[in-house]
Amino acid sequence: MAIQESKLIICYIYRILMEESDEAHPLTAEDLSRRLKEDHRLTVDRRSIYNAIDTLTAAGVDIIKLKGSTHGCFIGSREFDLAELKMLVDAVQVSQGLSENKSGQLIEKLEHLTSRSQARQLQRQVLLSSRPKAKNENVFYAVDTIYTAIDRNRKISFQYAEWTPEKTFRLRKNGEIYIVSPYALIWDDENYYLVAWSDEHQEERHYRVDKMRHVECLEEERVRTEAFNPAAFEKKTFGMFSGEDAEVTLACDNHLAGVILDRFGSDIMLIPTPGQDSFHVRVPVTVSRQFFGWVTAIGSELRIIGPENVREAYRAYLEDILNHM
Repeated sequence: MAIQESKLIICYIYRILMEESDEAHPLTAEDLSRRLKEDHRLTVDRRSIYNAIDTLTAAGVDIIKLKGSTHGCFIGSREFDLAELKMLVDAVQVSQGLSENKSGQLIEKLEHLTSRSQARQLQRQVLLSSRPKAKNENVFYAVDTIYTAIDRNRKISFQYAEWTPEKTFRLRKNGEIYIVSPYALIWDDENYYLVAWSDEHQEERHYRVDKMRHVECLEEERVRTEAFNPAAFEKKTFGMFSGEDAEVTLACDNHLAGVILDRFGSDIMLIPTPGQDSFHVRVPVTVSRQFFGWVTAIGSELRIIGPENVREAYRAYLEDILNHM
């Protein structure tokens, strides 16, 4: 057998085992010989197949060989096991930041990381979700451009769009070009958000990536006002809406300890209220209607007790809602 043909046989057998074999579907030497003849017009004897399997094993491929009544071989450990792939497929499928077409492409690539038989289980999982998906096909590539700009310490440019009542996207500010210094990408409420410094407004702002169009990495160095802490930003920001930063004191019934720790992290101090089944906590927040909505959703067990200007703003928020009922 020619050396070139011998190398091809090893590659073909590896591909067949990766695509067709798993613990429930071992392949025998006869199976592999038949596939080589059907797919590649190669006539290969059993000895050559065994030698190819031994070569793959020596190269580090985990090939499990079965003996006895159920004989044959299959790929053992893979880069991802089936449970891990199911989780990845679920995450891709429900992501509103990815279009249905891009989700399908990614899931198809994930299916190639296991056998065809197990890949059918991933396809059945896809049917579990019917959530709305992004319409912007370019989110995937916009994210890559933003990461490249951050890595190269460069500014980016883009146009920003919004939905209209007619369910169409239109560019804001008549298609004006936004130029910002990207700090970080944050995944919130199943969407990508860019946190960036705006020279025009001289402040930190954030933008939904699926609403960004024609994202480009510029040659101009980005502005670095201070070290950006993504974790701290996420804790203080509600629904990725902007507002004034403030240190807010909250009074909470004791059963809300888990809610507060989940939201603001375990490093904050919960101070018991003497003689009462409650505690108070001081936390940094971005004061916005979304923060007030979060407080309202929890109910009377959580109260804003300071500062006074935030309390007054919350009262005005509630009164505005009542006045429009």
